[in-house]
Amino acid sequence: MKILVVYEPGELGEALLSRLAAAGLEPTPLLLSRPSDVALDQLQSWVEPCFDLVINAITSVDAEQAEPVPQETRHRLHDLPVALAERAAFHAIAMMNLSSSQVFDGRKQQPYISSNPGNPLSVLGQCQWDCEQSLRSRLPRHLILRTGWSLERLQERVRSHDPSEPLCLSSRYRGQPTTWSDCARVMTAVVQQLDCGAEAWGTYQYAGCDTLSLYDLGLELLEELPETQRPHLIDEEDAWMRLEPANAVLNCKKIRHTFGIQQLSWRQVPAATKP
Repeated sequence: MKILVVYEPGELGEALLSRLAAAGLEPTPLLLSRPSDVALDQLQSWVEPCFDLVINAITSVDAEQAEPVPQETRHRLHDLPVALAERAAFHAIAMMNLSSSQVFDGRKQQPYISSNPGNPLSVLGQCQWDCEQSLRSRLPRHLILRTGWSLERLQERVRSHDPSEPLCLSSRYRGQPTTWSDCARVMTAVVQQLDCGAEAWGTYQYAGCDTLSLYDLGLELLEELPETQRPHLIDEEDAWMRLEPANAVLNCKKIRHTFGIQQLSWRQVPAATKP
């Protein structure tokens, strides 16, 4: 299987390329150093008919950073992947794209299943949801993978916080920490089965197996820091959380039943020092 991997600098792209190559899946890397600046007409020369699958590994996980730059976020999370999908459809190539729990509003009491409709709270979530809808309408052979909380993002938020100031993480917000390394493992496992002829297209969800609150996760992450660098943790809502679904828990049974992929704990999978 010939695979085009569109990625940006960071752990996910590097981990994915390494795993795909180790599995003998012939990845061709396409590194975009600034995805938000890419001209969409360049895609014609990138997505060639020799490829069997395009993997778009460009994503965003920080709704607070995305909110002030809606046009840049939309170009990155909607316009670019949709243009890739249109070019893939022209050449009858399949495509894998990432999304996240940000597409939901968090009001549901139970874990979200893949068929639940999106109702985003943020620019980031809206762009991801619009992209999902666009891919479904344009490309029959698509695979959308929604992921849970980015552990690296939350680690960085804790590590970079001024230890002299209280750190607010609310126990009202619940999710499943997931590392980029684990995401790369899951994406590779899916591609291996597609390479074997599986025609299991559609929307899937993957997140780490541990469900916990932001507050409880904060307690564990603070234990990784020297005592002198630990801020005082308070169970309160901070402004950035208003853009996050209070319930970000994903039901991952579909990906297990279809591809046999088991959820791992974030404690089992090494996370990057930086996102």
